[in-house]
Amino acid sequence: MSISDPQSSTPPLSGTMSLGDVRSLASSIRSEIAKAIVGQEAMVDQLLVAMIAQGHVLLEGPPGTAKTFLAQAFSTALGLEFGRIQFTPDLLPGDILGSNLFNFQTSQFTLTRGPIFCELLLADEINRTPPKTQAALLEAMQERRVTLDGETHQLPSRFMVVATQNPIENQGVYPLPEAQLDRFLFKLLVPYPDEADEARIVANFGSRQGPQHPSDLGVSPVASAESLAAATAALSQVTLAEEVAGYVVRLVRATREHVDLSVGASPRAAVMLAGAAKARAALEGRDYVIPDDVKALAVPVLRHRLTLSPAAEIEGRDIEALVAELIEMTEAPR
Repeated sequence: MSISDPQSSTPPLSGTMSLGDVRSLASSIRSEIAKAIVGQEAMVDQLLVAMIAQGHVLLEGPPGTAKTFLAQAFSTALGLEFGRIQFTPDLLPGDILGSNLFNFQTSQFTLTRGPIFCELLLADEINRTPPKTQAALLEAMQERRVTLDGETHQLPSRFMVVATQNPIENQGVYPLPEAQLDRFLFKLLVPYPDEADEARIVANFGSRQGPQHPSDLGVSPVASAESLAAATAALSQVTLAEEVAGYVVRLVRATREHVDLSVGASPRAAVMLAGAAKARAALEGRDYVIPDDVKALAVPVLRHRLTLSPAAEIEGRDIEALVAELIEMTEAPR
């Protein structure tokens, strides 16, 4: 996916935001992140789509491809309160959510909030913890709230989960439950950089000592809670024509009918794909969704929601290739 990057002034941080302002804000955010992250423009664009569409993102890639640093830079540029959880086999739900502790001085229970109470939560190596602990995120991801001892606590309206996992290691990991995978808007595959970008990475970071934070490289907030809320509200200006909505539905329903897929995408996937397409259009400065928006986002929206049939697994079929086939087979509106 490529989102155009116009040279324009940063939009106001509050009030009503036009689609031109949304486009300008996205340009400012990309420029700020580029101070710390070399390359990965497509990843940044899709993180922006997810933020505007209020979705969550699963990053999958080998160690050392800057997944954690990308999340930190993204959070810093957007001015979000950052939280991180290192998922391990012995992690408990209370380690994520927090707990009510008895205060002997006041003779009352006091909520000790866990790291989930933030705006951008990095769930690092999320597949290294058992399903019981992974399930602690379900309510937070879907409803942006946490229930402890029967009491509901609201999370920030901008709450977003960016989770990472390593596709190489198979020992000591737990596959994510289907219900949790379905709550991620995107699953993004983080590639190795090309040779030119890797040379720039070595030149920029090879002489630096110790751990780095994006702020050390000049990354600073260029957005606020008000501007992000206004950008999301601006999606109401984007029209999803009936023909394009029908195209989304046909594409998602086709995943349930393909002979090589034993599990297709849910209606939630169709809703999320349509919402992400509107966000992509807004970031382009357009007030209407085109079929190319849907096509550009279909793979990251669908790849983690589909399950190959046993025969397709034996044949070595590829989920991404199957989605590309479905895009070709599904007639798009003119």
